[in-house]
Amino acid sequence: MVQHIDKKTIDGAQLNLDALYKIAPSCFTEAKDADGSVRKVVDFTKLRLLLGDNTIEDAPEVYDFTWVGKRAAIREAAAPIRKTLRPCPEESVDWDTTQNLYIDGDNLEVLKLLQNSYMGKVKMIYIDPPYNTGNDFVYHDDFTQSADEYDEANRDEEGNRFRKNTDSNGRFHSDWCSMIYSRLIVARSLLSLDGVIFISIDNNENKNLKNICDEVFGESNCLGIIANTNNPKGRSDDKYIATAHEYLFVYAKDIEKVVWLGFEPTDEKIIKRYNKIDKNGKKYREIDLRKTGENDLREDRPNLFYYFYYNESTGDFFPSREYKELEGYVIIRPLREDGKEGNWRWGIETAKLQIDQLIPKYMPSRKIMGIMQKDYLEGRSLVKPTSSWTFKDVNSERGTEEFINLGFDKRVFPKPKPIGTIERCLKLATPNNDSIVLDFFSGSSTTANAVLKQNAIDGGRRKFIMVQWPEETPDDSEAAKTGYKNICDIGKERIRRAGKKIKSESPLTTQNLDTGFRVLKCDETNYKDVAFTPKDYSQESLDMFTDNIKEDRTDLDLLFDCMLRWGVQLSMPMKKIIVDGCTIHNVDDGNLVACFDGTVTEKVIDTIATMSPVRVVFRDSSFTEASTKMNLYELFKQKCGWSDSDVKNNIRVI
Repeated sequence: MVQHIDKKTIDGAQLNLDALYKIAPSCFTEAKDADGSVRKVVDFTKLRLLLGDNTIEDAPEVYDFTWVGKRAAIREAAAPIRKTLRPCPEESVDWDTTQNLYIDGDNLEVLKLLQNSYMGKVKMIYIDPPYNTGNDFVYHDDFTQSADEYDEANRDEEGNRFRKNTDSNGRFHSDWCSMIYSRLIVARSLLSLDGVIFISIDNNENKNLKNICDEVFGESNCLGIIANTNNPKGRSDDKYIATAHEYLFVYAKDIEKVVWLGFEPTDEKIIKRYNKIDKNGKKYREIDLRKTGENDLREDRPNLFYYFYYNESTGDFFPSREYKELEGYVIIRPLREDGKEGNWRWGIETAKLQIDQLIPKYMPSRKIMGIMQKDYLEGRSLVKPTSSWTFKDVNSERGTEEFINLGFDKRVFPKPKPIGTIERCLKLATPNNDSIVLDFFSGSSTTANAVLKQNAIDGGRRKFIMVQWPEETPDDSEAAKTGYKNICDIGKERIRRAGKKIKSESPLTTQNLDTGFRVLKCDETNYKDVAFTPKDYSQESLDMFTDNIKEDRTDLDLLFDCMLRWGVQLSMPMKKIIVDGCTIHNVDDGNLVACFDGTVTEKVIDTIATMSPVRVVFRDSSFTEASTKMNLYELFKQKCGWSDSDVKNNIRVI
């Protein structure tokens, strides 16, 4: 039996079950559904036994962070949806070659749609969500309602998909918590094991965000909270204290796996200390190899006490634990200022390996009194970020000035984020320059701009995924007057302008820089609704089953939907050829091959077989008889050398 492509996103509850089954299979049993099918379910009695005393049930008092709507938010994060992403080549830049994505749509829905293809693949997430100031738009989600009720409840009086969360709302903080909680749960699944998320926030919800992040990512995975200065003079309209900063919450998916970088030293006082130059022209300074501070006596750390032997005539120089008189050699011990024997900072094995970095220390009398280490400026340990970032740290103009420099009127998008803040995050969290960077509150696309700029600086190949709800611009706004119908129009135009500006400023080094992006839009499923009760069946409805695809959908729509469902990244290169009047789509050199045309001939299958396909998709209506599908099985077994299980796993129909 040929399998069909799934029409819904991943079920979050099933993901949790699968994860639990991997570590505790013995707590599972089987149960029959109403239709007689068997599925794995959790036996909580066994699970409690496995966990011993580390469980709690109906306790009168426990430490917990909760709010009205939290359970609904948990269900909402796990609930599958019947949506898809439709490609828009006409709005894209360098469609055929780019590996960047820009997605219009509700970010919770988009995050769910991305799970199959990007689960565990995103190295860094940066988001700047609504701060809940009383005028922010907050997505209003409730999957406990029916589809019609849900759609109606999620639109304001003007038909918008979201609404303002004013402080007159009795669930002012609860609604914001539910909104961010469900999105962070799904976003966490996209992060790689060594991934990091940065979240900008201000005072309005910072305490709630901390509690939510501790729950979603784990308190032990908090890398830190940064005070990020965004207005050195402070806000003049604040009543008591002029606020000069926001917060940047930083969490790892797994703090044991994270690769965390630092920054090159920029402090002029430190740099001036590197006042010596070696024969290769490299700057260095000399620092004492003696250990100072606590436990600096020989008896404190005996393993750090040993001798250096130095021959002034030959330059021969080596460490040894053995003390013996050698003709022509001076013996150097780690002596403290008070004359007592101390320790070296390095163990003897390190000293042997890095002996070329060590030199004798002379007193003015030319008497050798110690050992100095050559500490080079080049290759110096990177500087850890501090918990307070200033304008000087991020080396950035105000976000508005950067926006204006791209030729925009500042009224088109008020107060965009400064690029420098996000560039700093990129330097810390993307040691692999091929990393995927996600922003699902992308606004004016500052994150995409920062990725392009950083790639231009260090030659990286970071790829971005921007997600933004197409919030309409008010008719009387400067954005609408300029021709931008929604925020997505502004974000896409910013990426276009930023890419052109970067390439024009450095034409010799950025010609191969990927400044393009594929535009995708979240939309209803490609498939017709065929869920009829028996009494509703008619010949007309039965005829519809022969082709269950909506009439307005193209091959490209179907192809991207298949990529989503079958876990192929949406930035992969694709080609197409025509064989026997049928169009064959080849994604990533055989990663997925699809043909959605009428009758699929043996010549079409021959051609697909030469592509060494990993996955193959056809349209169900291409096969009018069951025998044709069975013949398809046999042809692929012959031509690709597949077994029965290979055919079953590698071929789908829609």
